[in-house]
Amino acid sequence: MKVSAKLFKREKTVDQDAIIIVSGLPRSGTSMLMKMLEAGGLEPLTDNIRAPDDDNPKGYYEFERVKQLEKDKSWLPEAKGKVVKVISMLLKHLPPEYFYKVIFMRRNMEEILASQKEMLIRRGESGSKVTDEELAEKFHVHLQKIEEWMASQPNFDVIYVKYNEVLQNHRDYCIKINEFLDNRLDVEKMVGAVDDALYRQRR
Repeated sequence: MKVSAKLFKREKTVDQDAIIIVSGLPRSGTSMLMKMLEAGGLEPLTDNIRAPDDDNPKGYYEFERVKQLEKDKSWLPEAKGKVVKVISMLLKHLPPEYFYKVIFMRRNMEEILASQKEMLIRRGESGSKVTDEELAEKFHVHLQKIEEWMASQPNFDVIYVKYNEVLQNHRDYCIKINEFLDNRLDVEKMVGAVDDALYRQRR
């Protein structure tokens, strides 16, 4: 199955000093994408503070200072030319003086909610009191707003990638992502980094 071209937005030129952002909702496949990009040759900005576990056995690829992005932006210069994971809720805190190439992960909402619930169970934590339906509606509203916001930002170039389809069409999506990043990646190594066995919340 071929990847639909309308899933991808490519309007701006590539800047080698651009900060490459992997984003999306929590549990939307961002860690898998970080692994793919690293395998393809990009340097991830991560501190390895959060160790791999049963929920993300290949690693989280997180950089703790990202969580304080609203207050601390001093680390951004060291992110130029690298890839860093920023959840969608924090994207609006990225300052306008940098250019961002954003790879935004989309995933079936039922799978996101199921994955979040499973992670909480593993950690022995209680989940939110809101129902799945209420949480799904909040996420949908958030996604609509953040996508509209990114489209209005002159320093954002965004590509949308569907997690579920990446696992079905590794090569097509790796080629599209590589084109988005000015063909700087090793597509074969990206394809090899996709692990179907980690797709545990199929819907």
